[in-house]
Amino acid sequence: MTNTAQDTITQLTLSGVTCAGCVRRIEKALNQAPGVAAAQVNFASRTAEVSGGDVHQLIKAVQEAGYDATVIEDPAVAEEQQTKALRQLLKSRSWYAASGVGLGVGLMLFGMEIGDPFILRAVGWLTLAIMIMTGEHFFKSGFKALKSGHANMDTLIAIGTSAAWLYSILVVYRPSMFPEAARGVYFEAAVMIIGLVNLGQVLEMRARLKTQSSLKNLLGLRPSHACLVGSGGIMMEAEVQVNIVQVKVGDLLRIKPGERVPVDGKVTQGESYFDEAMLTGEPMPVLKQLADELVSGAINGQGSVVYEATRVGKDTALARIVEMVRQAQNSKPSISQLADKVAAIFVPVVIIIAVITAIAWYFFGPQPALTYSFVSAISVLIIACPCALGLATPISVMIGVGKAAQLGILVRNAEALQQASNIHWVVLDKTGTITQGRPSVEEHVVFNGADKAQNLAIAEAIEHSSEHPIGLAIVAYCREHQPLRVPDLSAAVPSAKHFTSVQGMGVVKGDFIMGNVKLMQAHKVDISTAKVWLNAQEKEARSIVLLAHKDKLVGAFALEDALKQDSVNAVKRLKAEGIKVMMLTGDSQATAQRVARLVDVDDYAADLMPEDKLNKIKQLQEQGQVVAMVGDGINDAPALSQANVSFSMGQGTDVAIESADLCLLNSSLHGVADAIELSHATLRNIKQNLWGAFTYNTLGIPIAAGVFFPLTGMLLSPMIAALAMSLSSVTVVTNANRLRLFKPSPRN
Repeated sequence: MTNTAQDTITQLTLSGVTCAGCVRRIEKALNQAPGVAAAQVNFASRTAEVSGGDVHQLIKAVQEAGYDATVIEDPAVAEEQQTKALRQLLKSRSWYAASGVGLGVGLMLFGMEIGDPFILRAVGWLTLAIMIMTGEHFFKSGFKALKSGHANMDTLIAIGTSAAWLYSILVVYRPSMFPEAARGVYFEAAVMIIGLVNLGQVLEMRARLKTQSSLKNLLGLRPSHACLVGSGGIMMEAEVQVNIVQVKVGDLLRIKPGERVPVDGKVTQGESYFDEAMLTGEPMPVLKQLADELVSGAINGQGSVVYEATRVGKDTALARIVEMVRQAQNSKPSISQLADKVAAIFVPVVIIIAVITAIAWYFFGPQPALTYSFVSAISVLIIACPCALGLATPISVMIGVGKAAQLGILVRNAEALQQASNIHWVVLDKTGTITQGRPSVEEHVVFNGADKAQNLAIAEAIEHSSEHPIGLAIVAYCREHQPLRVPDLSAAVPSAKHFTSVQGMGVVKGDFIMGNVKLMQAHKVDISTAKVWLNAQEKEARSIVLLAHKDKLVGAFALEDALKQDSVNAVKRLKAEGIKVMMLTGDSQATAQRVARLVDVDDYAADLMPEDKLNKIKQLQEQGQVVAMVGDGINDAPALSQANVSFSMGQGTDVAIESADLCLLNSSLHGVADAIELSHATLRNIKQNLWGAFTYNTLGIPIAAGVFFPLTGMLLSPMIAALAMSLSSVTVVTNANRLRLFKPSPRN
């Protein structure tokens, strides 16, 4: 791994990260490291992504900040290791929680009856042993943070539980130091707090394991082995099973029925239907034939296919999609900035509030003032841990981005996911976006008594070697619709003695002429019998190819770039959401008018150059509109870069993945509507989490400080504060997991 270039991305797994304050501190340390262009830390996944810098310097910066880090070399291996470590941690924390809560409950039930000082001392030291055993991670992290000059969630827990135990042990050994009314012991509170916080983390970790499902599903699409049958175009005598890491570009691989494609490539033998649903979200299998591209992770249907590997390892479409999903999950939308700013000062402020609370109760509270002072201060420290605040945004982003991947939407950054919820206008390119992007025959007619089947056979024979898109479309139509195939060119066109191609007009083969109206006129072909038909096709802005034998018109084909099957319904969905739709195209006015009418867009413009599209988007933005651009990622690049949110269409190709904020892997406009609906759901979920976290801390701290004591005569127990703090994080994670149930609106 090279770590000198500014564009080098280094991913780190972090340890010791306990709250949003830790995230802020690590980000600051990494951003200040030499050569670093940008750094982002994800609290939910405990990972960091850094652009630029040297690996050793990055790890050193994290360690000097009071934490630790290791480099992620292989994302798949790292994901597996993280999951394994999380499960092991879950097991140990579950035991810690059970031990702490069990002892705490026992002391609560019987501790008040224990009056013997010897027994109280034994209980005190037993409590300390359990605290150290089940809460060592809190004390190490908390006091390590203090030593580094900052405070985190563990600092609050360590200070609170240590204070409770020290107060209690002093009461046991030196009761004369305290007024008689203030000689209560809090051993059960100290151990119970640690047990409850561990319990909260257990519940949080279980919920976090569920959030990793989307990325694990993508990683699970990658087979571990491949069937090698040759290399460099030469087939071997026997098939060999090899590890996927051994596959090289140029190797020939066989995919048997039911198997997954191990690496990207092109079909060299056979044909079969492949299920690409987990990559594109498109449920219908796709037929793959000679020279068609195969994408790693797709599932073969019934046929056996041999293909040549073209991209392997980290270069495959699946590997790049997984990496893009991971980067997007670690990115931050702008809505998280407020939480980050608050978290940066939250823990020190809480400690100050706890001290002020203790002083206020000691000097102005009722007797026993010392007890009230002590209990209130500890409750403030415990209830204010900003775990929920730190989890509020990243946990929703992780699940939202993962859900998008399941729907065939590749999100490049979380900010785009947030912006998609504010879109006023969706601007669409025509060719390849609304339409198929290639011509197809929409109508075939014959004239002057010609036989339709023979007409098709002759047209195929004339165009069979053409590489022009129109020629290819005619050949495909003829092969699909003629009942009797005539493969022999001499039989189909018996008088063909020479072949002439007329640039921009058509072809002449012997006595057969095939091309546009100008070519017919040049050869004095009478086309008057087709006048009505031609006028109708001209109104539909269709391309016309006529077929003549000598000077007699015998057939005609009308072609157009047909709409994608779901374009009309997708535009309806967008308009139903209150979004306006505009089509911008470089095509002719007549063609643009026809497509605009069929799709029912709100506005359109034709005969545009790339810079014209860009200017149209600028005009909308100058009116205060948030604009999304949907294009193919190549000739629409200027407009895509200008738009507030950009969507590219494509089957996971290099250009499609790299060119826009969101890539629609299934090339359907429904993906735009799906993304906008998911954006609304994700942003709503984030706001719910942030509102809940802010409200919890805003109300929890004053309640713990005792603002309701004058009305109720009761103080919040530190144990209840610990339980409330733990459940706040669980609530945030549970709410975020509701995004996993998101379903876009129907597509009809």
